[in-house]
Parts: sequence; structure tokens; C-alpha cells
Amino acid sequence: MSPRGRRVMSRACALLLPRVCAALADPRQSGPDDTCLEKLLDWFRELREAEPSVKLLRDNPCVTKFFSSVLELPEPEPSILSFTLRLAGIVAAAEDSFVHLQRLKLLTRLFGEDGPLNRAAWEDASVRSGWVEGVHSMVQHQPALNFICSAGGIDVIFVLQGDPSLFVASAAHWLLVHLLTLSVGSKLTVPLDAKDCEWPACAHMIIKHIEDSLQSNSASHVKQSLKLLTSLFGSCQAPWTKVLWLGIEKQVESFLTEDSVQAQHVLVDLLLNMARSPVFYEDSFWALVTSALEHFTPVQSSALAAGILRLYLCPQVVKIKALTVLLQPMECILRAASLDYSGLLDESVSDPSAVESLLSSKSSCASFLCQILGHLKELLSLERVLLPVNLPCASLLCSVLTILLFCNGFLIPASPLGSKISQILVDCFRVQKSALDVLAMLSDCKCTDTTMRSLFDVLLAYLESPNTTPTVLKKSFKATSNWLKNFSSISFLKNVFLVLQKRLCSPCWEVRDSALEFLTSLITSLADHDEFRQFLLSSEMPKLTENLLEDPESYVRASAVTAMGHLAFINYVFIPESRVAGSQYSKEKTVAKLQEILSTDPEVFPRRAVMSIFTMWMKQSCTGQLEETEQFVSMVVQTAARDLDWEVKLGCLELVQIFCTYMFCQLGLPECFYAPDSSAVTSSIHQNKPLQMFCRTNLFSFLFQSLCDCDKPVGQKACDILRTLRSEFYQSSTIDSQGTGDLPAGHGIHWLQRTLRQGSLVQNFPTDDGSGVDFQDPESMMLALRTIDLAELHSDLNKGSDYVEKSPQSLLEDILATVGTVEENEADCY
Repeated sequence: MSPRGRRVMSRACALLLPRVCAALADPRQSGPDDTCLEKLLDWFRELREAEPSVKLLRDNPCVTKFFSSVLELPEPEPSILSFTLRLAGIVAAAEDSFVHLQRLKLLTRLFGEDGPLNRAAWEDASVRSGWVEGVHSMVQHQPALNFICSAGGIDVIFVLQGDPSLFVASAAHWLLVHLLTLSVGSKLTVPLDAKDCEWPACAHMIIKHIEDSLQSNSASHVKQSLKLLTSLFGSCQAPWTKVLWLGIEKQVESFLTEDSVQAQHVLVDLLLNMARSPVFYEDSFWALVTSALEHFTPVQSSALAAGILRLYLCPQVVKIKALTVLLQPMECILRAASLDYSGLLDESVSDPSAVESLLSSKSSCASFLCQILGHLKELLSLERVLLPVNLPCASLLCSVLTILLFCNGFLIPASPLGSKISQILVDCFRVQKSALDVLAMLSDCKCTDTTMRSLFDVLLAYLESPNTTPTVLKKSFKATSNWLKNFSSISFLKNVFLVLQKRLCSPCWEVRDSALEFLTSLITSLADHDEFRQFLLSSEMPKLTENLLEDPESYVRASAVTAMGHLAFINYVFIPESRVAGSQYSKEKTVAKLQEILSTDPEVFPRRAVMSIFTMWMKQSCTGQLEETEQFVSMVVQTAARDLDWEVKLGCLELVQIFCTYMFCQLGLPECFYAPDSSAVTSSIHQNKPLQMFCRTNLFSFLFQSLCDCDKPVGQKACDILRTLRSEFYQSSTIDSQGTGDLPAGHGIHWLQRTLRQGSLVQNFPTDDGSGVDFQDPESMMLALRTIDLAELHSDLNKGSDYVEKSPQSLLEDILATVGTVEENEADCY
């Protein structure tokens, strides 16, 4: 049956629907919750799509009766009235259904002046929202559009743009965009001059309203019309939008210089949406954008500039001006600090005094700098092709460092502006965080030795300062790590390690956690440097990290596990003597500690971290020889199989997947085991080294157990691995699942297949001999792989969580059960 056919109303639903409609229209009933009503609306949408004609209403006259019943109530429940309006809009979206409702004079009572508009219920925002949504659903054809225009609906929507409910105002706003787009459609012949354009009646009303609002003295009306234009130009790129723009261009342009209109932030969005539309790509528009960059306040011009720099299609000269706008405050910072700023800007786009005014004001300095730094962070992450010129990274770096010096009080310049800025920014952690983000992004910048020394001095000051908040410290670590990747300095590292040792002993757990994350980052990025490894391993860092494995805070223990795992990794890879059991850097000691955490830690984060480290080791092939690796995997699998956390099990399954691939690479793929001669099969199974190893390590027990796990991702991963193993072991065969018909009645595989089909939960999955399945027997496991329908299991596991979706019949029954019936309520009284 086609999807369309499946959505047709069943006979059972047709019998239940009249009772549901009657119950919903009965004021004595307690209405169902909003979720049920939403599902009911979704069902009607499906029905209308399946049968987009009046047949739905004619076959189910209870629907129109429901509309009449609700409208006749003196004070209907707002939620039911809202539902009624939305449902009417859905069914009226089909043109012949619309005509049918109009013939019954229901539409005027629902959406016209005779409806909720003039009733007390209109005061409820949900009713107004239902009216707007109902109209939006209904107006999909010309008759509905004509009805709304002639019945005064357009004027209602104009008013609702300023509704105190933001949801209603937003819905009204998008409804006007829809009406205008539908009204114009593709029939309009675009003239050369806006004055010669003959707009359709509905479009003319909306455009006239926009023009009148833009020329009014009401700031709220101006903003509403600008937002409407913004949404229109963002969602529609038809040629007629340019004709509309030509009629209002001069009025909008006048707003750029009028201080009385506080709508620059709306103008920013408007200009950016227009810039993304090819309709407006011409010199006159870009001249308007340039004018906006020059006349907007620094706050709005920087937002406009950041948006322009993200455009692919934009004149080079406009992008250069936009970049200049973003760099102008950074130049002002250098100027305030009496530093050389000649390399940052060639010229200013707007009045520098406006930027200085913002930076010297206590109420605006921090927020303005955070905004500029946020834009610069985004700019530094852009593809180089989007940038009009190479960024002056050295000067930009100098200005960022200057801001950080202002913030920690190390720079108090003599200039009045600099003195004022330093007073405002001292200990301002908001600006510190933003500046450190940009500093981290600038780590690829080529700098002089003098600049590098200054940079590391500033970073070290932040790492050492007791006034540095945990969040700022975390970002300081991040910036330091980024810069050390390209400019490793042992002398600086020594100072950093001294600070790091203190931070690892901090009474604040967030600081200890950040310090461990920083240590891990250093190890991963600098592990190839001999001097770094020697310095690290001879320091107190390994011992302090080991101590933090017993930290009272689980997040810290998890970070300590990660750091210890990476320390053990560089020991194993770069220090041969560490591979000797009993040595100071023995991996066995680390494995034992981490295994204990995996077995006993009461919190999930450390256990998950252990699994991540074990998986990383397996990926990097640093688990030892084959026999050691086998023992290691067997130990991890046995522990993880008992864990109650699904992420731990999922991590172990990833480790198992890597182990299987590793074993096939080391020992080679087996020959085909499916052969007519059963003795040959048995012989080849016993010669299959990967299979023997998988059985010894309890892999199959863990995999089949995971298939029945209550957490679906675990079952999905296990099924994927088993299917891979099956394809590897039977790679030269075209075998389908054979079923268990030819097996003895008491064979354990019968039980296993039955259990998997039933989807038994893992706690009900016995792994002892009681099941009759020997998961360590290679022959049994080969039989299980051949007979169990893994493809069917895979399909079941990959169904959505709501695949046992409630049918419409169940929904209708639930609604009836919720609202009850009058007779039942009366019976309860006796």
C-alpha cells in the first residue's frame, strides 16, 4: 500500500471520530492535553494530504458539526477554540473544502467579523495564535486569499504584528509574508519602474501598509515594516521584490542618518538579507551598504561588517570597508595605550570619536569590546578566500595583548583615553575570555621574537595570577596550548610547568580539571619533542596526575585518567625500557590502575574515560604482543560487560571492533567454512586462529549479550560487528541465514535465536551453561553466525524509537478515555 493510501481514515476511526468531536465540543468535559490536540491536528493534516478534497468533510459531517457546536458556546474553552480555528484552517486548505465551509457560512463565523475577533475569548493569546495559524493554513489558494482580503482579515493581521505575545506577533509577521508572496505569485509582469507596477489587490494592501508605516512617526510601525521586508527578502528572491524595493528605497535610505529612528539593528538584518539575494546585486545597493557602514553606530556597523565579510558575492571594496570597521576599535586600543598602530588601518570608515566614546564609557566599553572580539573570532575562522586582504595579524595580536594587559592591571597608560579604559577593564573577565579566544585563534600568526616574549609573559601572568577565574584560566590554558604547538620554548615550558604543578593542587576542582586537560593537550601536541618528554617525565607531573586518580570530584578523576593514559602512551612509544614489567614507567602498572577504576569507580565519567584510553591504545597498537593484547581485551570485555552505563559498553564495543580488525590483519582472514563436508568444516574451524582468539576473549558472549541491551546504540553496534564477522568468516560464500530447523531440538542455538527474537533484556540474558550455548566454542559460534538472522535484527534495531507508533485509532481512544463521557461522570456520582 502506498504512503498516500495508508493515511486514509479507517472504518474504526470513522466510528470513533463523532464521539471525539462531541466530547471536545462539550463544555462539561475536561479537555485533553495540548499534546493530544497537536497529534489530532497532525492526523488531519495527513488526511487532507491523502484526500485533498471535500470528501473528508462529506464523509465525516461530525467535523463541520463540531465547528458549529464550538461557535455556539457562549464561552468556549480557549484551548478548544484555538484548536477549532487551526483545524478549520487545515481542512479549508483544500479549495473545494473551503467552498463547502463557506456555503455553510462557517468561515465568516470562524475567521470573519462574526467570529472570535469580537468575543471575550480574543483576549486569550492562544485564541489569537490559533486564528493566525488557521488563516495561514487555509490561504493556499485564491478563493481563501480573496476571503481574507474582503472580510477585513488583512487589517487584523496588521494589528497583530504588534501583539503583546511575541508568538502571535511573529506568526502574524510570517503570515503577511506568505500572503504577499502568494498574492503576487509568478503572474506579475515586472516593469522597469515601480510606479508602473499594477499589484494584485492583496499585495497592494500589504505594500501600501508597508509604505505608510515607513513614512509614519511611529517607531514601532517602522520596525514592524522593516522586519516584514527583512523576512520577505530573506525568503523570496523573485524579481518583483526589487520592484517593491524601488518604491521604498529612498525612505529606507533616510533612516541611515536619522537619529530619531532607533531601528538600526533591524536595518542591519534587512541589508544582509538583501545582500544574499542576487536580485539586489548592483552598484546602487552596495553604495547603500557602504553608507550604512559609515553612518551606523559602531555597534551596528560592526554587526553589518561581520555579516558582509561572510558573503561570497560582494564587491572587494565593500569587504575592505567592512574589515576596516571591525579593526577600527582595535586601532583605538593601541592608540589609547600610546603604541604603534600604523600597520592596522590605512583609513577610518566612520568617525573615530564614536568608537572612543563607546570605549571610554563604563556602560558600553566591555560589551562593545566583547562584540568586536566575537566578530574577530568568527573572522579568523573564515576561509581565507572570503577575506578581501590578508589580515594585519601582528598588529591585531598586539592590540589583543594590550586588551589583556588592560584587564589584569599591568598597563596604565598616561593618555586620558587609555587611563579610562584601564580603569573600566581591570578584572573584567568577560573581556578577558573574549580576548583569549581571539588570541588562541591567532596562533598561526608569524611574530618577532620580541612579540613572542611579550605574548608568553602575558599568558604566564594569567596562568599565575590568583585573581584569574577558573573560566578565564581554562581559556588561558587553551591559548597557551595553541601557541606552544608552533612555538615550543623550553624556558617558557619550565615556567608553565611550575604554574601547572600548583594548579594541579588547587582547592578548586574546576582549576584542577582545566590543568589536567591542558597537560593532556601538551602531551598530544608536543610528544615528538625529546626535550619536552624528558622535561615532563622528570617533573612532578606524572606523580601529581597519578594522585588525582583518587580525586573526590569525578570530572577531575576522568581528566586524570585521560592524562595518565597519554603519559603511558608516550612512555610506551618513546621509552623502550618502560615496556619492561616492574620498571618505573611500566604500562602494566597504569593498566592495573585504570582497570581498577573501570571496575570500582561509582561515577560514569572516569569509567568512560578509561574506555576511551583503552580504545586509543588499541588504535595505536600499543597493547603489546598478540598474547598480551588478547589478555588485555579479555580483561576489558569481562569488566565492561557488567557495567550499567551504555557509553562504557559502547566504548568497549568500539575497542572490540578495532581488535577484530587488528587480529584479521595480524593472522590473516580465514578460509570459507561453509562446505558440504562437515568434517572439513570442523577441521577448518579449529585452524582458524582469529575465531579461536575471539572465543577465548569472551567476545561472542559480550556481543550477543549486547544485542539485547536496553540501550539501542549498544545493540546496533554489536549487531554491526557480528554482521562484519559473519561476512569475514563467510567471505567467499553467498550464504543466507539458514535457520535452526536442522539442529537438534534441545540445541542451545534454538534458545539463542528465540531470545534474540524476543528482544530479551540484558539482565535476562544468561551466560552460563544453563542456556545451552557455549560462547567459547568456535563451532557453536560459527553455527550461531550462520543461522541467526542478523539482517532482520539489524532492521529491528535501526527502527525509530517510536516505530510502535500510536495509530490514529489509539489516539482517538486515548482522547475519549481522557475526557470521559457525561454518562460516566454522572455514574461516578452515585
